[in-house]
Amino acid sequence: MVSGPSDDMTSKSQTLGFDHARLDRIGDWMARYVAQGKYAGSSVLIARGGHEVYHHATGLRDIETGLPFERDTIVRIYSMTKPVTAVAVMMLFEQGLFSLDAPVSEFIPAFRDMQALSPGAERIDQVVPCAVPTLHQLLTHTSGLSYAFNAGVLPQAMAEAGIGFDGGSTPLAKMVGRVAALPLAFKPGERWEYSVASDVLGQVVEQVSGTALDRFFHDKVFAPLGMSETGFSVPEDALRRFATLYASQPDGAFALTPAPTDVPILRTVETADDSCFRNPVGFSGGGGLVSTLEDYMRFCEMLRRDGEGPQGRLLSPRTVAFMMRNHLAGDIASMGPTSFAEQPMQGVGFGLAGAVVLDPARARAPGSIGDFGWGGMASTVFWIDRVLDLSVVFLTQLAPSSSYPSRGELKALVHGAFVEGNFDRGGFDTGGFEQDSLAMGARSNGPGML
Repeated sequence: MVSGPSDDMTSKSQTLGFDHARLDRIGDWMARYVAQGKYAGSSVLIARGGHEVYHHATGLRDIETGLPFERDTIVRIYSMTKPVTAVAVMMLFEQGLFSLDAPVSEFIPAFRDMQALSPGAERIDQVVPCAVPTLHQLLTHTSGLSYAFNAGVLPQAMAEAGIGFDGGSTPLAKMVGRVAALPLAFKPGERWEYSVASDVLGQVVEQVSGTALDRFFHDKVFAPLGMSETGFSVPEDALRRFATLYASQPDGAFALTPAPTDVPILRTVETADDSCFRNPVGFSGGGGLVSTLEDYMRFCEMLRRDGEGPQGRLLSPRTVAFMMRNHLAGDIASMGPTSFAEQPMQGVGFGLAGAVVLDPARARAPGSIGDFGWGGMASTVFWIDRVLDLSVVFLTQLAPSSSYPSRGELKALVHGAFVEGNFDRGGFDTGGFEQDSLAMGARSNGPGML
């Protein structure tokens, strides 16, 4: 089953500065990925100034049953959870409950008396004393933490300790305790390395708010934004819409090497029936959420509108602008990363749990300076362009996200279809679903300072 733009949407897209024929290239591109056996299915939603410009869905959410990938298909968004956790942290920050320079040990005592691996360490016990990571360093992946799928001494120790934040049977606090028991990969602030930092921040949210992370997200973020299908678990009555997760490797669900170049592989990793997202015990602030195309667009629109949602303001415009600034001294590449990351590293900085485009030319993808976004392990991605007032969400379910260069290709397609035009910077209006849940109230103030 394939869905595409209606005649009304064609007219609206042209009014909003897009060439309809060029937008159709996106659907053709998505269809090629399916026809070539790279993705089982995918969907995309593009909005400008709060108005839907383009939607397309193609392929299957489950190959075995033949169920189509649709607008309301539920997917694992993995690391697109991180910006949600950052918003939660900043909501508490705005209440004056802590400084971003506060050491994480103020909230999780297990992080006292930290050590970091010695330069050139070959064993996990080759360490030196170091400072405790701050909340700001956790938000910017400069804390010295890592992921088990990265290369190095610490990632190997994390894998041996079973540190995965996969939403299984291990509670959040217990998993964070395992993280705190290991040394850091480097002294905080020295480098950038993709890590479980957002999972640690999830426990900070719990400690400061006195509320479980799933309840905080629901009450303070999802309910106010009308994100009724986003959470850490998939309800039983929605399992039929939950997409199967596929891998591009013959073995190893999350091997981070590119997909085989000869014959694309779609190997089933997890179905709705055997998913850890049915009844998770651990709530991962770094990668534990499931969502839908429309739900995550609501989150993007809140950020595009400087923190304003349909039921009021979650964050101030100044805080959102602060989050979307580059918080590194240069781009990610200049911070000496050796880890996997969801986005390019050259010409791209990092804000609070999201990438910030510093130079589109060096990033080798068209865009605006200040574009903010991130992706997930299953090849999902979003970005917000506050210069052009664009919000884009792309969903599929293929791990790892490094399998194919789909993100850069999608950016080229979106910008290739943009030809400018006048538009109303209003609330997100998709035309096809509940206006009361998406009406954003007052008009946007336009792009914030970056």
